[in-house]
Amino acid sequence: MNGITRDIVRLALVSAMLAGTFATAQAADLPVYKKAPPPVDSFNPWMIRLRALGVLPDGGSSTVNVAGVPSLSSPSSGLSISDRVVPELDISYFFTKNIAAELILGVTRHSVSGTGSLANLPIGKTTLLPPTLTLQYHFDNFGAFKPYIGAGVNYTVFFNNSAANVPAAIVGPPAIVATTTSLHVSNAWGGAVQFGFDYMLDRHWGLNVDVKKLWLRPDYSATVSGLPVTGTAHIDPWLVGGGVTYKF
Repeated sequence: MNGITRDIVRLALVSAMLAGTFATAQAADLPVYKKAPPPVDSFNPWMIRLRALGVLPDGGSSTVNVAGVPSLSSPSSGLSISDRVVPELDISYFFTKNIAAELILGVTRHSVSGTGSLANLPIGKTTLLPPTLTLQYHFDNFGAFKPYIGAGVNYTVFFNNSAANVPAAIVGPPAIVATTTSLHVSNAWGGAVQFGFDYMLDRHWGLNVDVKKLWLRPDYSATVSGLPVTGTAHIDPWLVGGGVTYKF
């Protein structure tokens, strides 16, 4: 290889090295674009529901003790407690996407009357404030349909008790006319179980159906025609509700 050829080869090698260095420098200066991560839904733990609630007491097993008149006491006598439909608000807090606590708030007023030997006797009216707290498990593997189950505790406050003060003929023997002149119902604790579901129309709004069973048995006292009457009211209501859900 003569001198001219060697110079050409050296020039070619130097040019290739310079071109590689320039390309590397350009590549280092170019911005690097990375694919953006998928958006993550923010988790808000709060949910509220507004429902129409049917309160359906079951007073058939209530006890009645009329002082000095065994024929009017249990088991021949009992209590009947009226059904009611009221608006109800509940507030739920989700500790996780599956576990939540729910507090229901509502007020109902019920009429109380006698049954059996006390049939046709109006006893009076009482107002119930029954806040109920349950711990729930929500199933989230059915798409928009989200069923849940729960159990918890209830504390019912009875207030605005009013005696009927209406004379009524009750079964004897002999048949007598009686009047309830006082009524008191004690506050009481009780257990609760529930099941229901939300059907979500979108991320925030949905429809709700909910059923609860409460075991609620407060003590009561009344005065009927001057006689003291005491016992335990087995209210034990079913709470059947339907309404709208809003998830924050």
